[in-house]
Amino acid sequence: MQLENDPEVIIFCLKKRYTGVSATVNALLPIQQKLIRVAYVGPKMPHKVPPIRFFQALKISRKPPQDRAFRIWHVRRNNEMLLGIIARDLLRLPIKLVFTSAAQRRHSILPRWLISKMDAVICTSKGAAQHISNYHQIVPHGIDLERFPPPENKREAWKDSGLPGQWGIGIFGRIRPEKGTDIFVDAMIKALPQLPEVCAVIAGLVQPKHQEFFEQLKSKIEAANLSDRIIFLGEVPSDQVHLWYQRCLVCVACPRYEAFGLTPFEAASAGCAVIGTKTGAFADLAIPEQTGELIEIGDSQGLSEAILRITNDPNKALEFGENASSLMKEKFAIFNEARAITDLYLNLFEKSSTK
Repeated sequence: MQLENDPEVIIFCLKKRYTGVSATVNALLPIQQKLIRVAYVGPKMPHKVPPIRFFQALKISRKPPQDRAFRIWHVRRNNEMLLGIIARDLLRLPIKLVFTSAAQRRHSILPRWLISKMDAVICTSKGAAQHISNYHQIVPHGIDLERFPPPENKREAWKDSGLPGQWGIGIFGRIRPEKGTDIFVDAMIKALPQLPEVCAVIAGLVQPKHQEFFEQLKSKIEAANLSDRIIFLGEVPSDQVHLWYQRCLVCVACPRYEAFGLTPFEAASAGCAVIGTKTGAFADLAIPEQTGELIEIGDSQGLSEAILRITNDPNKALEFGENASSLMKEKFAIFNEARAITDLYLNLFEKSSTK
């Protein structure tokens, strides 16, 4: 099937483990298929786009599409950039390389060299663009708004959780120090005694190497006598994640470092007020007095105070959540991301045709 449509663009996602990059590709591919002829190289994913093998991509790319001077390989990881450079510069395949960078820190020597060899570079935020000298365009990640709709009533949605209280505050993502799960726990231990109607949930996978960290968190919660109000949900199935966003009044994202950070954007789409640390793209989402609050990295006291300010007035939190959902529709819809990326592809093709 993929061989028959003579793809103009081949999209790579070679990592077998499902990651944030995988989630981005998974969300974008079905939309990109409607905008341009694409093929996909990587493991099977929920998007159900049939993958082709890497060697099939090489074979296809030995000559350009009938109506183009070259094909585009869109890559998102170091190994994919390296394979693309080998294919373009050593094998002399008629391809151009597009790379998406989300990292908000100075790249090490090898990635800097690889990025310098790209034909076009997309950055997912202004913070990422600050560390790339040859970027072409800033394209924020988008969210599938249909997958994460707001509920009709947040209070009623929380009742469906079966957990105590009338309102929920959630943190979503893997349970590990980098994600700031301990900061969230410390903040909730301080805040919950003043919020009798609130329950906190922690959703995410615990990898074996973080089991000791997880046990320490549980012990800290038990010592505070809050085991019935700070609940670990474990890894929530992908088809149920939206339900927890809908149930929560506030979503907290307090990582120590984040390249972009999709989960609070998903939660915002579902009508959550957002509290985020000053990393990732959270400054574009957690807007004080509009959608939520921004706090310093590692500041559990500041997080506790922000939670109290927002949650002490549920009507204010609901208003922030509505504003956040509107912001997502305006600036962070997945179609906007797909359209902007496709426009960059088309610009590359057009520049070649005018030479």
